[in-house]
Amino acid sequence: MRVFVTGGSGHIGSALIPELTAAGHQVVGLARSDRAAAAVAAAGAAVHRGSLEDLAGLQRAAAAADGVIHLAFMHEAMRAGDLARAATADLRVIRAIGDALAGSDRPLVSTSGTLLLTRAGLGRAGTEADSLPAGPRVDSENLAVALADEGVRSAVIRLPPTVHSALDHHGYIPALIGIAREQGVSGYVGDGANRWPAVHTLDAVRLYRMALEKAPAGSRLHAVGDEGVPFYAIASAIHRALDLPLRSVPLEEAAAHFGFLGPFVALDNPTSGAWTRELLGWSPVYPGLTDDLDQGHYFRG
Repeated sequence: MRVFVTGGSGHIGSALIPELTAAGHQVVGLARSDRAAAAVAAAGAAVHRGSLEDLAGLQRAAAAADGVIHLAFMHEAMRAGDLARAATADLRVIRAIGDALAGSDRPLVSTSGTLLLTRAGLGRAGTEADSLPAGPRVDSENLAVALADEGVRSAVIRLPPTVHSALDHHGYIPALIGIAREQGVSGYVGDGANRWPAVHTLDAVRLYRMALEKAPAGSRLHAVGDEGVPFYAIASAIHRALDLPLRSVPLEEAAAHFGFLGPFVALDNPTSGAWTRELLGWSPVYPGLTDDLDQGHYFRG
């Protein structure tokens, strides 16, 4: 299969391209810069120069492919507090790719996040059957699922807030480590009992490949290894590795202490991936989050 991948030069994409090529697929990766192009080529993919704002170029690349995996997102805008701009751009990208694939029964695997489910106030572990009617990023997820009615074999993979491995240099865990170093303490909010799901990068990319190859149209999938790691356990692992004090941060001080992560650090997001495992036969095999943190690679350099 010829697969067009957006976000191929990033954390997950850098592992996804080798996963796909090892399975016999030919990969074309989107690259908006010379540096990204070099990374995509080094991972083993052909390069398509363009950006998420070049909708016509994305349509051409999608039309020439047997399937698409959409990983890219305007994370810089989100970190700068402009989630609306990033989410709107993502919605436009999915619409453009969907138009290119409509009526072909070719696969589109898009990306969302389990943290969206915290808006639903479930009071239990979120499942693949749970969804929201509208909102930033939710609209993209719902559109991708609805493309099944337009002849696209679409699937959405919800990623946990922590996709962890030695390849993770800019995600939430490196950010938390950087904040701990800057603040001189490893912090958590309240009693730290709120839970974050997690998955190892290499388990996640295997799920992307399996979704591309065989997920039913309109699927919502959960890339979940750990269903819910208490935030206190994450902070404790950082405290041990950096030999910094471990401290509870009052909720009203979370924004000042954690910066852009302030809105997320107190969220309780237990998430089940049982249906995904049963549907596709996917089973995580790599270390969980706390074991991965204890290996030390996040703290070197």
